[in-house]
Amino acid sequence: MITTSKAIVLRSIDYQGSSKIITVLSRTHGKIALIAKGAKKPKNKLAGAIEVGNVLEVTYYYKASRNIQTLAEASIEYQSLNFRKDFEKASILYSTLELISQLIHENEENDELFLFASTFIQWLGDTEPVTPSVFPYVQLRLAQIAGVGLVVQKINENETVYLNISSGTLTENPDSELSYKLTKNQALFLKVGVNSRNTEIFNIDFANAELKQLIHHLDVYFKYHIEGFKDRRSDTIFEQMLKET
Repeated sequence: MITTSKAIVLRSIDYQGSSKIITVLSRTHGKIALIAKGAKKPKNKLAGAIEVGNVLEVTYYYKASRNIQTLAEASIEYQSLNFRKDFEKASILYSTLELISQLIHENEENDELFLFASTFIQWLGDTEPVTPSVFPYVQLRLAQIAGVGLVVQKINENETVYLNISSGTLTENPDSELSYKLTKNQALFLKVGVNSRNTEIFNIDFANAELKQLIHHLDVYFKYHIEGFKDRRSDTIFEQMLKET
């Protein structure tokens, strides 16, 4: 079956002599693998289109019984050179795409996830400046899309706040041994991030260690609620970015 769909390139690997296999989040079939034959050849029409982070319109031959589909055509809907030039943006992009890939199964259509991903990629590519705290905001949004969003219970101002991993709540008191006491900045970020979509959240002035700890807490939350969730390989790039900021 010949299918045309919007798609986001999540991953790209070399295959044999001149081809590439890309993993995409497609609007029609969810996460699928596509072989781009001859894509490593300089004059191949697919060569410049299938870079990680690109939003494409693709045409491919789809057969449900195959693990890898064949890519026929690809045209760029959105591409940003900033992802090549800006280390911070590239780090956030790769971590986000790897997280998205873990939250969707093969051939699982998820229109909400696709729309978030395509909108976010364009915002990230075009917005200046971008801070590392964008990534924990992405974690919050993706948790909501995955159906495991955090819930903020009534918390008095200036009270200590805990992130309760098992119940997915923010409260004044821990509800289990797997609860993290948050710093004031971490608590404010989560409360604002859960309840609103205001870019003012990125003005919260995190220390690098404080931000890294918050991302870790949210990763533990994903591991608890999402079966098979693994550490991101791209985290080494993200941590290098934090060292340089």
